[in-house]
Amino acid sequence: MNFWHERFKDEDYVYGTEANAFLQEAQKSLRLTGHALAIAEGEGRNAVFLAEQGMKVTTWDYAESGLEKTKNLARLKGVEVETRLVDLNEAKWDKDKWDEIVCVFGHFPEDLRRKTLKGVKEAVKPGGYFITEVYSNRQIPYKSGGPKEIDLLYKPDEFLNVFHDWRIIHHFIGEVHRQEGKLHNGLSHVIQFIGQKPE
Repeated sequence: MNFWHERFKDEDYVYGTEANAFLQEAQKSLRLTGHALAIAEGEGRNAVFLAEQGMKVTTWDYAESGLEKTKNLARLKGVEVETRLVDLNEAKWDKDKWDEIVCVFGHFPEDLRRKTLKGVKEAVKPGGYFITEVYSNRQIPYKSGGPKEIDLLYKPDEFLNVFHDWRIIHHFIGEVHRQEGKLHNGLSHVIQFIGQKPE
């Protein structure tokens, strides 16, 4: 059984319909254009936001129910988002394809995290960006959302290790308040990262 497919079958948007606050701030600051990929995108709130900013947007997710809700939200907001059913374990990362890749609270086992981050590094175009906000490995005591297994939470140095030769625009580890639907609520411990691939 696909856990995420079952979770997103709920009629409500379990993480809300508004984009993640950090992504909104980053997009406003960088004014990005072109073709964006949102991975592990769930019900589509971030992808739809990027489309509203004028970007061409593709989402990858492993939950068919989440992709359907992405399409519905895009329709409601009057934008287009391309949805693809993708298991990140089997994802094909085309070299220099995307102007921006976004991952908001996409949590996977450590081996898949490393593989995915290396795929992101390969697939962003020169001059393009990777933007992410995820729960850190200090999140569990906060009880405000995210995985309960430590292996699914990010360590502070993971992004710096993979993207050591990129321009690091933003790297933050610490507390933020998040109110995102029913499942992300309250004081949280996160890692935020914005990196730009060298030209």
